[in-house]
Amino acid sequence: MGTVHAKDLGTSKNMGQRFTSKKMHSAYNNTQHDFEKKKNVQTKMVDLQAIKARVDKIHIDGLGRTKDDIIKSQVSELFKAHDFQDVIVRAHKVRGKLEALGCFKNIGIFIDISEGPNATPEGVEVTFTVREMSRLMGSINTMVGNNEGSILIGAKAPNIFGRGEKAQVEYSYGNKSSSNINISTIKPFINDWLHTILTGSIYSTSSNFPWSGYTERDNGLLLDIAWYTGAINTLKHNFQYEAAFRQVSCSRQSSFSVREQCGPSLKSSLKHICSIDKRDARLFPTRGNFIQFSSEIAGLGGDIGFIKNELMMQSNWSPHKYLTFQVAAQAGLLRSINNEMKISIIDHFFLGGPLNVRGFDMRGCGPRSEGNATGGDVYWSAALHAYTPLPFRPGRNGFGDLFKLHGFINGGNLSNFTPKLANNYKENMKIFTDNVRCSVGGGIAMELGNAARIELNVIMPLLFVRSDVLRQFQFGIGVQYL
Repeated sequence: MGTVHAKDLGTSKNMGQRFTSKKMHSAYNNTQHDFEKKKNVQTKMVDLQAIKARVDKIHIDGLGRTKDDIIKSQVSELFKAHDFQDVIVRAHKVRGKLEALGCFKNIGIFIDISEGPNATPEGVEVTFTVREMSRLMGSINTMVGNNEGSILIGAKAPNIFGRGEKAQVEYSYGNKSSSNINISTIKPFINDWLHTILTGSIYSTSSNFPWSGYTERDNGLLLDIAWYTGAINTLKHNFQYEAAFRQVSCSRQSSFSVREQCGPSLKSSLKHICSIDKRDARLFPTRGNFIQFSSEIAGLGGDIGFIKNELMMQSNWSPHKYLTFQVAAQAGLLRSINNEMKISIIDHFFLGGPLNVRGFDMRGCGPRSEGNATGGDVYWSAALHAYTPLPFRPGRNGFGDLFKLHGFINGGNLSNFTPKLANNYKENMKIFTDNVRCSVGGGIAMELGNAARIELNVIMPLLFVRSDVLRQFQFGIGVQYL
Protein backbone atom coordinates (compact mmCIF):
# COMPACT_ATOMS: atom_id res chain seq x y z
CA MET A 1 0.00 0.00 0.00
CA GLY A 2 2.95 2.28 -0.63
CA THR A 3 1.82 4.18 -3.75
CA VAL A 4 -1.32 5.30 -5.56
CA HIS A 5 -2.08 6.91 -8.89
CA ALA A 6 -3.21 10.55 -8.63
CA LYS A 7 -3.84 13.40 -11.04
CA ASP A 8 -1.21 16.18 -10.98
CA LEU A 9 -3.48 19.22 -10.78
CA GLY A 10 -0.96 21.64 -9.34
CA THR A 11 1.06 22.26 -6.21
CA SER A 12 -0.53 23.22 -2.94
CA LYS A 13 0.50 26.30 -1.04
CA ASN A 14 0.69 24.26 2.19
CA MET A 15 2.62 21.18 1.05
CA GLY A 16 5.26 20.43 -1.50
CA GLN A 17 3.39 17.26 -2.49
CA ARG A 18 -0.29 17.56 -1.56
CA PHE A 19 -3.65 16.66 -3.07
CA THR A 20 -5.34 19.98 -3.89
CA SER A 21 -8.62 18.67 -5.25
CA LYS A 22 -11.44 18.59 -2.73
CA LYS A 23 -12.90 15.64 -4.64
CA MET A 24 -10.20 13.34 -3.19
CA HIS A 25 -11.89 10.27 -1.73
CA SER A 26 -10.55 7.33 0.29
CA ALA A 27 -13.27 4.73 0.34
CA TYR A 28 -13.60 1.06 1.14
CA ASN A 29 -16.24 -1.34 -0.22
CA ASN A 30 -19.13 1.10 -0.25
CA THR A 31 -17.53 4.20 -1.99
CA GLN A 32 -15.97 3.97 -5.45
CA HIS A 33 -13.01 5.98 -6.68
CA ASP A 34 -14.56 8.46 -9.17
CA PHE A 35 -12.14 10.88 -10.86
CA GLU A 36 -13.16 13.09 -13.78
CA LYS A 37 -11.25 12.28 -16.93
CA LYS A 38 -9.56 15.30 -18.53
CA LYS A 39 -7.51 15.60 -21.65
CA ASN A 40 -3.78 16.25 -21.55
CA VAL A 41 -3.51 15.59 -17.78
CA GLN A 42 -0.41 13.71 -16.75
CA THR A 43 -0.42 10.83 -14.25
CA LYS A 44 2.45 10.21 -11.86
CA MET A 45 3.27 7.92 -8.96
CA VAL A 46 2.85 9.34 -5.47
CA ASP A 47 4.54 7.80 -2.44
CA LEU A 48 1.97 8.10 0.36
CA GLN A 49 4.56 7.57 3.09
CA ALA A 50 6.48 10.62 1.83
CA ILE A 51 3.43 12.84 2.31
CA LYS A 52 3.44 14.12 5.87
CA ALA A 53 -0.06 14.37 7.26
CA ARG A 54 -1.85 14.68 10.57
CA VAL A 55 -5.56 14.53 11.33
CA ASP A 56 -6.90 17.90 12.51
CA LYS A 57 -10.59 17.02 12.65
CA ILE A 58 -12.87 13.99 12.45
CA HIS A 59 -16.49 14.37 11.37
CA ILE A 60 -19.25 11.78 11.75
CA ASP A 61 -22.22 12.45 9.46
CA GLY A 62 -25.49 10.58 9.96
CA LEU A 63 -25.55 10.04 13.73
CA GLY A 64 -28.97 9.96 15.34
CA ARG A 65 -29.44 8.01 18.55
CA THR A 66 -25.83 6.76 18.79
CA LYS A 67 -23.99 8.44 21.67
CA ASP A 68 -20.86 10.51 21.13
CA ASP A 69 -18.69 8.78 23.74
CA ILE A 70 -18.80 5.37 22.06
CA ILE A 71 -17.85 6.95 18.73
CA LYS A 72 -14.96 8.94 20.22
CA SER A 73 -13.39 5.82 21.71
CA GLN A 74 -13.35 4.17 18.27
CA VAL A 75 -11.97 7.02 16.16
CA SER A 76 -9.39 8.48 18.56
CA GLU A 77 -6.50 6.44 17.12
CA LEU A 78 -6.73 8.44 13.88
CA PHE A 79 -5.07 11.39 15.64
CA LYS A 80 -1.88 9.29 15.97
CA ALA A 81 -1.29 9.18 12.19
CA HIS A 82 1.96 10.76 10.95
CA ASP A 83 1.74 10.37 7.14
CA PHE A 84 -0.98 10.01 4.51
CA GLN A 85 -0.61 6.24 4.22
CA ASP A 86 -0.97 5.94 7.99
CA VAL A 87 -4.14 8.02 7.79
CA ILE A 88 -5.64 5.63 5.24
CA VAL A 89 -4.64 2.49 7.16
CA ARG A 90 -5.98 3.81 10.46
CA ALA A 91 -9.18 5.01 8.81
CA HIS A 92 -9.75 1.50 7.50
CA LYS A 93 -9.24 0.04 11.00
CA VAL A 94 -11.63 2.58 12.51
CA ARG A 95 -14.22 1.66 9.91
CA GLY A 96 -13.92 -1.99 11.00
CA LYS A 97 -14.40 -1.00 14.64
CA LEU A 98 -17.51 1.02 13.81
CA GLU A 99 -18.94 -1.91 11.84
CA ALA A 100 -18.27 -4.24 14.80
CA LEU A 101 -20.52 -2.10 16.99
CA GLY A 102 -23.54 -3.31 15.01
CA CYS A 103 -25.09 0.17 14.94
CA PHE A 104 -24.64 1.09 11.28
CA LYS A 105 -25.61 -0.30 7.88
CA ASN A 106 -23.16 1.56 5.64
CA ILE A 107 -19.98 3.41 6.49
CA GLY A 108 -18.13 5.59 3.98
CA ILE A 109 -14.87 7.50 4.38
CA PHE A 110 -13.97 10.92 2.95
CA ILE A 111 -10.48 12.42 3.41
CA ASP A 112 -9.95 16.08 2.61
CA ILE A 113 -7.45 18.88 3.17
CA SER A 114 -7.94 20.72 6.44
CA GLU A 115 -9.06 24.36 6.08
CA GLY A 116 -9.98 27.13 8.46
CA PRO A 117 -8.20 29.31 11.00
CA ASN A 118 -7.01 26.31 13.08
CA ALA A 119 -5.78 24.22 10.14
CA THR A 120 -2.17 23.01 10.27
CA PRO A 121 0.09 22.97 7.19
CA GLU A 122 -0.03 19.17 6.97
CA GLY A 123 -3.53 18.73 8.36
CA VAL A 124 -6.37 16.69 6.89
CA GLU A 125 -9.99 16.17 7.89
CA VAL A 126 -11.57 12.71 7.92
CA THR A 127 -15.33 12.37 7.53
CA PHE A 128 -17.22 9.13 8.18
CA THR A 129 -20.69 8.97 6.62
CA VAL A 130 -22.83 6.45 8.47
CA ARG A 131 -26.36 5.11 8.21
CA GLU A 132 -27.85 3.83 11.44
CA MET A 133 -29.76 0.58 11.77
CA SER A 134 -33.53 0.68 12.06
CA ARG A 135 -34.96 0.42 15.57
CA LEU A 136 -36.62 -2.93 14.78
CA MET A 137 -35.52 -5.42 12.16
CA GLY A 138 -36.76 -8.85 11.09
CA SER A 139 -35.37 -11.55 8.83
CA ILE A 140 -36.00 -15.01 7.42
CA ASN A 141 -32.86 -16.89 6.43
CA THR A 142 -31.48 -20.34 5.93
CA MET A 143 -28.74 -21.57 8.25
CA VAL A 144 -26.21 -24.34 7.80
CA GLY A 145 -25.14 -26.48 10.75
CA ASN A 146 -23.12 -29.67 10.93
CA ASN A 147 -24.70 -31.66 8.10
CA GLU A 148 -28.06 -30.04 8.72
CA GLY A 149 -29.95 -27.20 7.09
CA SER A 150 -32.37 -24.99 9.01
CA ILE A 151 -34.72 -22.12 8.42
CA LEU A 152 -34.06 -19.20 10.76
CA ILE A 153 -36.67 -16.58 11.68
CA GLY A 154 -35.41 -13.67 13.73
CA ALA A 155 -36.16 -10.21 15.02
CA LYS A 156 -33.75 -7.77 16.65
CA ALA A 157 -33.66 -4.29 18.09
CA PRO A 158 -30.13 -2.89 17.53
CA ASN A 159 -28.52 0.04 19.32
CA ILE A 160 -31.34 0.32 21.85
CA PHE A 161 -29.77 2.91 24.16
CA GLY A 162 -27.26 4.36 21.72
CA ARG A 163 -24.15 2.45 22.83
CA GLY A 164 -24.38 -0.73 20.76
CA GLU A 165 -26.87 -2.60 22.96
CA LYS A 166 -28.95 -5.18 21.13
CA ALA A 167 -31.84 -7.53 21.90
CA GLN A 168 -32.83 -10.34 19.56
CA VAL A 169 -35.16 -13.31 19.27
CA GLU A 170 -34.41 -16.25 16.98
CA TYR A 171 -36.30 -19.42 16.08
CA SER A 172 -34.86 -22.14 13.87
CA TYR A 173 -36.20 -25.45 12.61
CA GLY A 174 -33.95 -28.02 10.95
CA ASN A 175 -34.53 -30.72 8.40
CA LYS A 176 -33.72 -33.34 11.08
CA SER A 177 -36.57 -32.19 13.34
CA SER A 178 -34.30 -30.09 15.53
CA SER A 179 -35.60 -26.75 16.81
CA ASN A 180 -34.18 -23.86 18.75
CA ILE A 181 -35.62 -20.75 20.42
CA ASN A 182 -33.14 -18.17 21.68
CA ILE A 183 -33.75 -14.83 23.38
CA SER A 184 -30.60 -12.82 24.02
CA THR A 185 -29.36 -9.37 24.95
CA ILE A 186 -25.92 -8.07 23.99
CA LYS A 187 -24.00 -5.21 25.57
CA PRO A 188 -20.55 -4.12 24.29
CA PHE A 189 -18.09 -2.34 26.57
CA ILE A 190 -15.58 -0.30 24.61
CA ASN A 191 -12.23 1.02 25.77
CA ASP A 192 -8.78 1.58 24.33
CA TRP A 193 -7.16 -1.79 24.98
CA LEU A 194 -9.90 -4.32 25.76
CA HIS A 195 -12.99 -5.00 23.68
CA THR A 196 -15.56 -6.69 25.93
CA ILE A 197 -18.99 -8.00 24.92
CA LEU A 198 -21.49 -9.28 27.49
CA THR A 199 -24.25 -11.61 26.25
CA GLY A 200 -27.14 -13.12 28.19
CA SER A 201 -29.34 -15.78 26.60
CA ILE A 202 -32.37 -17.87 27.47
CA TYR A 203 -32.83 -20.84 25.16
CA SER A 204 -34.92 -23.90 24.48
CA THR A 205 -33.59 -26.53 22.06
CA SER A 206 -34.66 -29.92 20.78
CA SER A 207 -32.26 -32.19 18.88
CA ASN A 208 -32.55 -35.71 17.52
CA PHE A 209 -29.55 -38.08 17.49
CA PRO A 210 -30.69 -41.25 15.69
CA TRP A 211 -27.12 -42.62 15.58
CA SER A 212 -27.25 -42.86 19.39
CA GLY A 213 -30.95 -43.61 19.74
CA TYR A 214 -32.05 -40.61 21.80
CA THR A 215 -33.61 -37.16 21.59
CA GLU A 216 -32.35 -34.27 23.70
CA ARG A 217 -34.38 -31.30 24.95
CA ASP A 218 -32.64 -28.47 26.78
CA ASN A 219 -33.95 -25.38 28.54
CA GLY A 220 -31.36 -23.10 30.03
CA LEU A 221 -29.57 -19.86 30.68
CA LEU A 222 -26.19 -18.84 29.24
CA LEU A 223 -24.06 -15.86 30.28
CA ASP A 224 -21.05 -15.10 28.09
CA ILE A 225 -18.26 -12.51 28.47
CA ALA A 226 -16.06 -12.17 25.38
CA TRP A 227 -12.69 -10.41 25.65
CA TYR A 228 -10.62 -9.45 22.65
CA THR A 229 -7.20 -8.87 24.19
CA GLY A 230 -5.49 -8.54 20.81
CA ALA A 231 -6.64 -7.39 17.40
CA ILE A 232 -10.25 -8.22 16.61
CA ASN A 233 -10.64 -11.89 15.60
CA THR A 234 -7.02 -12.70 16.57
CA LEU A 235 -6.93 -13.43 20.33
CA LYS A 236 -10.25 -14.05 22.03
CA HIS A 237 -11.35 -15.23 25.48
CA ASN A 238 -14.87 -16.39 26.32
CA PHE A 239 -15.94 -16.93 29.93
CA GLN A 240 -19.33 -18.63 30.19
CA TYR A 241 -21.77 -19.77 32.85
CA GLU A 242 -24.52 -22.18 31.84
CA ALA A 243 -27.44 -23.59 33.81
CA ALA A 244 -29.52 -26.10 31.87
CA PHE A 245 -32.37 -28.50 32.55
CA ARG A 246 -31.93 -31.41 30.14
CA GLN A 247 -34.30 -34.21 29.19
CA VAL A 248 -33.14 -37.34 27.35
CA SER A 249 -35.78 -39.50 25.63
CA CYS A 250 -34.95 -42.78 23.88
CA SER A 251 -36.62 -44.57 20.99
CA ARG A 252 -38.07 -48.08 21.04
CA GLN A 253 -34.99 -49.51 19.34
CA SER A 254 -32.52 -47.93 21.78
CA SER A 255 -30.09 -50.18 23.59
CA PHE A 256 -30.28 -50.76 27.32
CA SER A 257 -27.17 -48.64 27.98
CA VAL A 258 -28.86 -45.69 26.24
CA ARG A 259 -32.12 -46.26 28.11
CA GLU A 260 -30.19 -45.99 31.36
CA GLN A 261 -29.35 -42.42 30.42
CA CYS A 262 -32.98 -41.39 29.89
CA GLY A 263 -34.64 -38.90 32.17
CA PRO A 264 -34.01 -35.36 33.39
CA SER A 265 -30.73 -33.88 34.59
CA LEU A 266 -29.56 -30.47 35.76
CA LYS A 267 -26.19 -29.07 34.74
CA SER A 268 -24.52 -25.97 36.16
CA SER A 269 -21.10 -25.24 34.70
CA LEU A 270 -18.35 -22.70 34.08
CA LYS A 271 -16.47 -22.71 30.78
CA HIS A 272 -13.45 -20.89 29.38
CA ILE A 273 -12.65 -20.80 25.65
CA CYS A 274 -9.40 -19.30 24.42
CA SER A 275 -8.74 -19.03 20.69
CA ILE A 276 -5.99 -17.52 18.53
CA ASP A 277 -6.83 -17.20 14.84
CA LYS A 278 -4.19 -15.89 12.44
CA ARG A 279 -5.51 -17.52 9.27
CA ASP A 280 -6.14 -15.43 6.18
CA ALA A 281 -9.56 -17.10 5.72
CA ARG A 282 -11.81 -19.26 7.84
CA LEU A 283 -13.04 -21.88 5.33
CA PHE A 284 -10.20 -22.17 2.80
CA PRO A 285 -7.13 -20.57 4.36
CA THR A 286 -3.88 -20.53 2.44
CA ARG A 287 -1.63 -19.56 5.35
CA GLY A 288 -1.78 -18.99 9.08
CA ASN A 289 -2.52 -20.98 12.22
CA PHE A 290 -5.51 -21.51 14.46
CA ILE A 291 -5.61 -22.89 17.99
CA GLN A 292 -8.50 -23.17 20.44
CA PHE A 293 -8.57 -24.59 23.94
CA SER A 294 -11.72 -25.01 26.00
CA SER A 295 -12.13 -26.11 29.60
CA GLU A 296 -15.48 -26.77 31.31
CA ILE A 297 -16.20 -27.57 34.95
CA ALA A 298 -19.71 -28.84 35.81
CA GLY A 299 -20.91 -29.54 39.33
CA LEU A 300 -21.66 -26.12 40.79
CA GLY A 301 -25.19 -27.38 41.29
CA GLY A 302 -27.47 -30.10 39.97
CA ASP A 303 -26.60 -33.76 39.50
CA ILE A 304 -24.06 -33.51 36.64
CA GLY A 305 -20.37 -33.20 37.52
CA PHE A 306 -17.30 -33.41 35.29
CA ILE A 307 -14.15 -31.68 34.03
CA LYS A 308 -13.97 -31.49 30.24
CA ASN A 309 -10.98 -30.23 28.23
CA GLU A 310 -10.75 -29.99 24.46
CA LEU A 311 -8.03 -28.77 22.08
CA MET A 312 -8.27 -27.87 18.37
CA MET A 313 -5.33 -26.88 16.14
CA GLN A 314 -4.86 -26.08 12.46
CA SER A 315 -1.87 -24.96 10.39
CA ASN A 316 -1.84 -23.89 6.72
CA TRP A 317 0.93 -23.15 4.25
CA SER A 318 1.17 -22.76 0.46
CA PRO A 319 4.45 -23.75 -1.26
CA HIS A 320 2.83 -22.73 -4.57
CA LYS A 321 -0.04 -20.41 -5.42
CA TYR A 322 -2.03 -23.40 -6.73
CA LEU A 323 -1.26 -25.77 -3.85
CA THR A 324 -2.11 -25.49 -0.14
CA PHE A 325 -1.37 -27.98 2.63
CA GLN A 326 -3.35 -28.09 5.87
CA VAL A 327 -2.66 -30.03 9.06
CA ALA A 328 -5.39 -30.26 11.71
CA ALA A 329 -5.62 -32.04 15.06
CA GLN A 330 -8.20 -32.32 17.83
CA ALA A 331 -8.19 -33.98 21.25
CA GLY A 332 -10.43 -34.14 24.30
CA LEU A 333 -10.55 -35.56 27.81
CA LEU A 334 -13.60 -35.98 30.07
CA ARG A 335 -13.18 -36.81 33.77
CA SER A 336 -15.74 -37.23 36.56
CA ILE A 337 -15.52 -35.11 39.72
CA ASN A 338 -16.81 -37.66 42.20
CA ASN A 339 -19.03 -40.70 42.45
CA GLU A 340 -22.03 -38.71 43.66
CA MET A 341 -22.40 -36.82 40.38
CA LYS A 342 -23.00 -38.49 37.04
CA ILE A 343 -21.93 -37.87 33.45
CA SER A 344 -24.68 -38.05 30.86
CA ILE A 345 -24.36 -39.46 27.36
CA ILE A 346 -24.98 -35.89 26.19
CA ASP A 347 -21.60 -34.84 27.57
CA HIS A 348 -19.58 -37.62 25.90
CA PHE A 349 -17.25 -37.16 22.93
CA PHE A 350 -18.25 -38.63 19.56
CA LEU A 351 -16.15 -39.27 16.48
CA GLY A 352 -16.88 -39.85 12.80
CA GLY A 353 -18.76 -38.00 10.10
CA PRO A 354 -18.38 -36.28 6.72
CA LEU A 355 -16.56 -33.28 8.25
CA ASN A 356 -14.92 -35.15 11.11
CA VAL A 357 -13.10 -38.46 10.61
CA ARG A 358 -14.20 -39.00 7.02
CA GLY A 359 -14.94 -42.50 5.77
CA PHE A 360 -17.07 -43.25 8.84
CA ASP A 361 -20.74 -42.53 9.41
CA MET A 362 -21.87 -39.76 11.74
CA ARG A 363 -20.76 -40.93 15.21
CA GLY A 364 -19.55 -44.08 13.43
CA CYS A 365 -16.32 -44.53 15.44
CA GLY A 366 -15.91 -45.65 19.00
CA PRO A 367 -17.92 -47.59 21.58
CA ARG A 368 -21.33 -48.89 20.52
CA SER A 369 -24.14 -50.79 22.21
CA GLU A 370 -26.58 -52.77 20.05
CA GLY A 371 -25.98 -50.41 17.13
CA ASN A 372 -26.16 -47.16 19.14
CA ALA A 373 -23.11 -44.93 19.48
CA THR A 374 -22.52 -44.29 23.17
CA GLY A 375 -19.45 -42.06 22.91
CA GLY A 376 -16.36 -41.96 25.04
CA ASP A 377 -14.43 -39.89 27.54
CA VAL A 378 -11.17 -39.45 25.60
CA TYR A 379 -10.43 -38.98 21.91
CA TRP A 380 -7.91 -37.68 19.39
CA SER A 381 -8.09 -37.08 15.66
CA ALA A 382 -5.77 -35.67 12.99
CA ALA A 383 -5.91 -34.91 9.29
CA LEU A 384 -3.62 -33.84 6.44
CA HIS A 385 -5.25 -32.05 3.48
CA ALA A 386 -3.96 -30.86 0.12
CA TYR A 387 -6.02 -28.27 -1.81
CA THR A 388 -5.74 -27.16 -5.41
CA PRO A 389 -8.03 -25.26 -7.83
CA LEU A 390 -10.19 -27.07 -10.38
CA PRO A 391 -8.36 -28.31 -13.51
CA PHE A 392 -8.12 -25.70 -16.30
CA ARG A 393 -9.55 -23.09 -13.86
CA PRO A 394 -13.17 -22.82 -15.12
CA GLY A 395 -14.87 -19.68 -13.82
CA ARG A 396 -11.54 -18.15 -12.84
CA ASN A 397 -11.82 -14.97 -10.74
CA GLY A 398 -15.49 -15.73 -10.27
CA PHE A 399 -17.76 -18.61 -9.34
CA GLY A 400 -15.09 -21.20 -10.07
CA ASP A 401 -12.86 -19.88 -7.29
CA LEU A 402 -15.39 -21.18 -4.75
CA PHE A 403 -14.45 -24.78 -5.60
CA LYS A 404 -11.35 -26.73 -4.56
CA LEU A 405 -10.10 -30.22 -5.27
CA HIS A 406 -8.76 -31.80 -2.12
CA GLY A 407 -7.14 -35.02 -1.05
CA PHE A 408 -6.73 -36.09 2.54
CA ILE A 409 -5.71 -38.71 5.04
CA ASN A 410 -7.38 -38.62 8.44
CA GLY A 411 -7.70 -40.80 11.50
CA GLY A 412 -8.23 -40.93 15.22
CA ASN A 413 -9.52 -42.90 18.15
CA LEU A 414 -12.28 -42.68 20.74
CA SER A 415 -12.69 -44.81 23.84
CA ASN A 416 -13.65 -44.91 27.50
CA PHE A 417 -10.04 -45.27 28.47
CA THR A 418 -9.28 -43.72 31.88
CA PRO A 419 -5.73 -42.35 32.25
CA LYS A 420 -3.60 -43.79 35.01
CA LEU A 421 -1.14 -41.12 35.99
CA ALA A 422 0.97 -43.15 38.41
CA ASN A 423 3.86 -44.89 36.60
CA ASN A 424 1.68 -46.47 33.90
CA TYR A 425 3.00 -45.03 30.67
CA LYS A 426 2.05 -48.00 28.47
CA GLU A 427 -1.56 -47.99 29.62
CA ASN A 428 -1.85 -44.26 29.01
CA MET A 429 -0.52 -44.61 25.45
CA LYS A 430 -3.03 -47.27 24.38
CA ILE A 431 -5.37 -44.57 23.14
CA PHE A 432 -2.75 -43.86 20.41
CA THR A 433 -2.01 -47.48 19.52
CA ASP A 434 -5.12 -49.65 20.04
CA ASN A 435 -8.09 -49.59 17.62
CA VAL A 436 -6.85 -46.54 15.67
CA ARG A 437 -9.09 -45.61 12.73
CA CYS A 438 -7.67 -44.24 9.47
CA SER A 439 -8.92 -43.46 5.95
CA VAL A 440 -7.78 -41.74 2.76
CA GLY A 441 -9.84 -40.04 0.10
CA GLY A 442 -10.48 -37.03 -2.06
CA GLY A 443 -13.20 -35.01 -3.64
CA ILE A 444 -14.56 -31.52 -4.23
CA ALA A 445 -14.95 -28.88 -1.53
CA MET A 446 -16.93 -25.68 -1.97
CA GLU A 447 -17.27 -22.45 -0.03
CA LEU A 448 -20.91 -21.54 0.58
CA GLY A 449 -21.42 -17.81 1.07
CA ASN A 450 -18.32 -17.47 3.28
CA ALA A 451 -20.43 -19.10 6.01
CA ALA A 452 -20.18 -22.86 5.48
CA ARG A 453 -18.25 -25.57 3.72
CA ILE A 454 -19.61 -28.30 1.43
CA GLU A 455 -17.72 -31.51 0.63
CA LEU A 456 -18.41 -34.43 -1.71
CA ASN A 457 -15.82 -37.14 -1.17
CA VAL A 458 -14.87 -40.67 -2.13
CA ILE A 459 -13.10 -42.40 0.80
CA MET A 460 -11.36 -45.69 1.42
CA PRO A 461 -11.16 -46.72 5.10
CA LEU A 462 -7.79 -48.29 5.92
CA LEU A 463 -8.01 -49.06 9.66
CA PHE A 464 -11.26 -49.79 11.49
CA VAL A 465 -12.93 -52.23 13.85
CA ARG A 466 -15.89 -54.48 13.21
CA SER A 467 -18.40 -52.33 15.09
CA ASP A 468 -17.60 -49.16 13.13
CA VAL A 469 -20.06 -47.88 10.50
CA LEU A 470 -18.21 -47.10 7.25
CA ARG A 471 -19.09 -44.78 4.38
CA GLN A 472 -17.35 -44.89 1.00
CA PHE A 473 -19.19 -41.88 -0.44
CA GLN A 474 -19.97 -38.91 1.77
CA PHE A 475 -21.64 -35.52 1.41
CA GLY A 476 -20.99 -33.05 4.19
CA ILE A 477 -22.01 -29.50 4.96
CA GLY A 478 -21.08 -27.48 8.03
CA VAL A 479 -18.94 -24.83 9.67
CA GLN A 480 -16.44 -26.78 11.79
CA TYR A 481 -14.33 -29.47 10.17
CA LEU A 482 -11.26 -31.58 10.82
